Amino acid sequence: MRIPKAVLGALSIALMLGLVALPTVQILVREVFHLPIFGLDEVARLFMILGVFVAYPLVIDAGENLVMGEFKAALPARALRVADLMIGLCCTAACLGMVWALWETLAANPRNRTPTLGIPFWIYLGGAAVGFGGGAVLHLARLGRPQSEAKIVTAS
Repeated sequence: MRIPKAVLGALSIALMLGLVALPTVQILVREVFHLPIFGLDEVARLFMILGVFVAYPLVIDAGENLVMGEFKAALPARALRVADLMIGLCCTAACLGMVWALWETLAANPRNRTPTLGIPFWIYLGGAAVGFGGGAVLHLARLGRPQSEAKIVTAS
């Protein structure tokens, strides 16, 4: 599990660095050399979208997904276990539903491309499918365990 996690982490960092670097390069080249770089906004958008979906399984693995801490803290132990199980099943179903929807969208529009650079949409949709597929696997692996590893703090 460490190798996929390291690969996803490195890819996420590279995408975020690219997301910061691309607009910087665009501004410098445009202002210093008076040469706009057409389509760089499409590449930046691609990096942003892929960065979000590639990082999604890492968020789940770290137990940093959103929880209703106050609600869960008020539950008795047995109800909390049931709630965690239901949350895990619902999250798995939602991730699998997204993978299916992305697959159907890709199958219906296999030749769609971005307007300026012609980046195939399957790259966007494939990145999202990988993220949601990884999310589904991790949610399944976490079934029966608390959905958040973080300590639940309540107001006193």
